[in-house]
Amino acid sequence: EFIRSCYYNKMEYVRFSSSVGKHVGFTEYGVKNAEAWNKDASILSAMRALKETYCQHNIQNYYDNMLTKS
Repeated sequence: EFIRSCYYNKMEYVRFSSSVGKHVGFTEYGVKNAEAWNKDASILSAMRALKETYCQHNIQNYYDNMLTKS
């Protein structure tokens, strides 16, 4: 799962979760940003592509490291 969170003054106001597939706002400001970002298909596709870029690319590396440590 890929999660990208945005914070302001140590408070999370918006999060993108690859399992949900869209941005979710936690404050009034975050809800407004999430609505705007979820309407833009290019932002959503870029966030979904980050899962493949960061997570799926390194799964085998992390898996191999765990097996050699035990």
